[in-house]
Amino acid sequence: MGMYLNPGNSGFEIIRNSRYVDKSGLIGLMNETIETTRKLTCISRPRRFGKTFAAKMLCAYYDRTCDSSMLFNDLEIALNEKMNDSYRRHLNQYDVIYLDMTNVMGEAGKEGLVPFIRRGLTKELQAEYPQIKADESLTATLLSAVALTGRKFITIIDEWDAPIRETPQMQEAYLHFLRSLFKSSGTTDRIFAAAYMTGILPIKKDGSQSAISDFQEFSVIFPMEYAQFVGFTEGEVRRLCAEYDRDFDRMKQWYDGYVLEGVNSIYNPNSVMKAVRSNGFRSYWTETSASRSLMEYISLDFDGMSKTLAELLGGIAVPVDTDGFANDLVTFRDRDDVLTLLIHLGYLSYDRETGRARIPNEEIRLEFARTVRGVNRDETIRRVRESDRLILDTVQGNEEAVAAQIEKIHREETAPLFYHNEQSLRSVIKLAYFSYKDQYMKFEELPSGDGYADIVYLPKKMSPMPALVIELKWNQVAEGAIAQIKEKKYPEALWDYGGEILLVGIAYDRDAEKRKHSCVIERAERQKDCKITGRMLR
Repeated sequence: MGMYLNPGNSGFEIIRNSRYVDKSGLIGLMNETIETTRKLTCISRPRRFGKTFAAKMLCAYYDRTCDSSMLFNDLEIALNEKMNDSYRRHLNQYDVIYLDMTNVMGEAGKEGLVPFIRRGLTKELQAEYPQIKADESLTATLLSAVALTGRKFITIIDEWDAPIRETPQMQEAYLHFLRSLFKSSGTTDRIFAAAYMTGILPIKKDGSQSAISDFQEFSVIFPMEYAQFVGFTEGEVRRLCAEYDRDFDRMKQWYDGYVLEGVNSIYNPNSVMKAVRSNGFRSYWTETSASRSLMEYISLDFDGMSKTLAELLGGIAVPVDTDGFANDLVTFRDRDDVLTLLIHLGYLSYDRETGRARIPNEEIRLEFARTVRGVNRDETIRRVRESDRLILDTVQGNEEAVAAQIEKIHREETAPLFYHNEQSLRSVIKLAYFSYKDQYMKFEELPSGDGYADIVYLPKKMSPMPALVIELKWNQVAEGAIAQIKEKKYPEALWDYGGEILLVGIAYDRDAEKRKHSCVIERAERQKDCKITGRMLR
């Protein structure tokens, strides 16, 4: 068993000894690409989405130097009749080259990444096949090995983009090395039966072309048939919650939100498994190195970035053009490039159908809320302070101040064409209260009483703040919003929470000459007959 050549199946054996969610269907897709024009596959997903687990599974399956049948015989790839023939035909039949680029970078030292890989892999190949000349290049060595054995290689490169992300100065030499192996020529076809790469970023673009042009790419934006095999599907998370007796609704609130075409909800496996094992729902994102980079990117001074951050934190989905992104961490032309990077890093979820991105879940929203307060940009600081002040004014019952701030946000942030749109007021509310994350959890269209409350801010466990039940009225008065809250019994869903509940009615009269906004705030009180009344705060 070598470091790069035929690493064996011990990595996957350790995974199988733990609680393993079956992703072996990925092998079936890979087998379909062997010895075809689709033989080069690149999967990019955020950190901690199970990419390395998949790479180790493929190593164990293809490596000819071990017998992995016991690791796979109870998995989907072996049990599915449609895939069984392919499974048997390719099981442990290939020489495998495995490069974990994060580890390789740490070992290369002063020798340099590319020379280190060439020397190490050539040495292992010549040790395995002594008949090969010692002075041959890596490509010549690979060709000689195939000619000697009659077997082509399967190459698996985990975290392929680590050198580009972590050491941009080696990018040119590293991409040249990859081109030498996987360029569009007969050499690649003669050496490789298939190749599989994982990374966070898609293939690096070189001008208008991909630097490794023959790879088929399956990113978080265009996952296609690979969508269900990297990350947990909702069905898988439901089964885990049932097995460990965990609250699925809370799991969904904390870790759902990544929308991948074809499977919809995808969850971060690392966070889900930690929450399952500990029964603790919190942000595990801080334990990834990706977390430390958020400040750097959202601090970039592009027009509209501060407003975009406020919209995202308020729960508003923002439009993003993902096409121009250069697939690196240094080439940023505008706000769209920053947002596209955040999508690939996992900070944002992207819906390709609508072309919009949003913060996917409570875990990531918490990271954004923590980070945005450190952004050293005057506009961002102003927005945070205004939102903090609005929440305080709401809690203190300062109705005029609340109405004035909502009116200000509505006027400043809404295009004239959409100013009188009924949905714009809801977006304005979310934008105005965007810093709620410090104290609250937000729910929209919360089923309660005899209807659905527009927006509810429920205090976190240790927060001293009251719950806020907000009802919006278009072209009416705020008293009508309060009346509807009481009539429809919206606070009923919150009585068990046990704390104070404020009823907040916000209205906009579009017929008024000055586009007047109004606000009424009352404290909810429950009567013996279960009727809900309100008491003015002042």
